[in-house]
Amino acid sequence: MHVDRDTLATALYVKIDDELKASPQLNRWRPAVGIAPKITDAELITLAVLQSVLGYHKEAQWIRYARKNLLHLFPDLPKQPGYNKRLRTLTSQITHFIRLLTLDTDLWQHPVRIADSTPVECGRSRETVKRSDLAGWASYGYCASHSRRFWGLRLHLVTTVHGLPVAFALTTAKTDEREVLVDLFDLDNGLLTHPDGLILIVDKGYRDAATEKQLAERGVTMIRPAYRTEPPRPGRALLRALRQSIESVNQTFKGQLDLERHGGRTPAGVAVRVLQRILALTAVIWHNWHTNQPVLRSLTAYDH
Repeated sequence: MHVDRDTLATALYVKIDDELKASPQLNRWRPAVGIAPKITDAELITLAVLQSVLGYHKEAQWIRYARKNLLHLFPDLPKQPGYNKRLRTLTSQITHFIRLLTLDTDLWQHPVRIADSTPVECGRSRETVKRSDLAGWASYGYCASHSRRFWGLRLHLVTTVHGLPVAFALTTAKTDEREVLVDLFDLDNGLLTHPDGLILIVDKGYRDAATEKQLAERGVTMIRPAYRTEPPRPGRALLRALRQSIESVNQTFKGQLDLERHGGRTPAGVAVRVLQRILALTAVIWHNWHTNQPVLRSLTAYDH
């Protein structure tokens, strides 16, 4: 099957629209009297996914592009302020659809998971830090992968070996990633279990005996780099084979989906823009899986 931007948009819209019709509780409340919006929530969320896939991090530029190139798919495009306002009210729906698309594949049933966290920078100047509405949530943190400090948040991800997100959290930069990892297994146990036990690949930042014990009690075998003073640990071959997958998933978010150029200035704005990118990656993998593409995490067919 030939895949391109339009086929992805059509398949995603149909999936979201059918779910909204089947689950009325997902629909936002609207007054009985008033002007009905011309563009539906299903269309708006699909439009937001295309924005991330096509690499438009500025909404005004994106709406101009959409008016020129996407009117055959979205004949009633909103203006930029309306698009921004509507999108910020859809965080719970977007979270639901990320899980829906994940469950609509058999990839989540694979017994191996990969966990990592990555910075979500929210500002660089001291004036931004002092005046930002994110103060109190965003904070200074350190990125060991790039040996730099940053001001912002941290995105914690648990994915399959294919890069499909199955659990995630957005926290302050100083939150201990080991604590967040354990919390993710408690909060979203449905996608983080396997009948034969789950194998979790992590990097050296998660090395901690207490964390390893807590996850073992939940049926999770942690495979991590050994300390220099430790004897060789089991699973070294699997760790060597999949260790680069941890960084490549983050690179997809940052390099192709512009995670650090989200443009959010408020907690709601940052949250929905991060979720927008997680949904975009999930939708691409979901569509590639259903169309039997050889590389599931490839955005090449859709990013132009």
